[in-house]
Amino acid sequence: MCSHYQAIANRERFARHFGADLPEDAGALDVWPGYRAVFLRNTAPERAAAPTQRQALTGVFGLIPPWSTDLRMARRTYNARSETAFEKPSFRDAWRRAQHCIVPAALLFEPDWRSGRAVAAGIGLAQEEPLGVAGLWSCWRSPEGAPVQEIYSFTMLTVNADGSALMRQMHKPEDEKRMVVVLDPAHYADWLGLPARHSLDFLHSHAQQALVQHSP
Repeated sequence: MCSHYQAIANRERFARHFGADLPEDAGALDVWPGYRAVFLRNTAPERAAAPTQRQALTGVFGLIPPWSTDLRMARRTYNARSETAFEKPSFRDAWRRAQHCIVPAALLFEPDWRSGRAVAAGIGLAQEEPLGVAGLWSCWRSPEGAPVQEIYSFTMLTVNADGSALMRQMHKPEDEKRMVVVLDPAHYADWLGLPARHSLDFLHSHAQQALVQHSP
């Protein structure tokens, strides 16, 4: 599970790694549920024969489904279990429509309980390269009669972390061990364009195991 991460502020680094421009309003650098931050998705081509375009948008961290009456549920929907997202009311529309996204991050933070108390541990790649986390996005529109609003939001997808030497050490000993899916950059395009029927198998076969703990 991940409720806290550090976004990427350097525009050149962002564009070089993710193949899209960082929005002018990129939201928060230190991101928690309900905060605004950047995610990447594919946009539909204007012509049938045209290639898809990768786009970086700013949205709320915590998925807000179209049927929600307000934005507060983002505080509870920042992570989605990949095994059940297809059936959970909060996530199933985005899952079935294959509204896949990538959440860019410089560092993830998880509670390390090995000392007997929670200590925030910074998690990343060994070479400190940017992280691309598999997620889902949605677009919420204000109810009829209210001031017009269109708000994008996103969630990070998780898988079981028992096979990760590092991530199975995070959270309380009695908690189920979960981790977000950190994608290999070579598979960014695959995830963004993947049909919904292949999503679950893809997530379980592409969970990143090469994560390391960074010093404060």
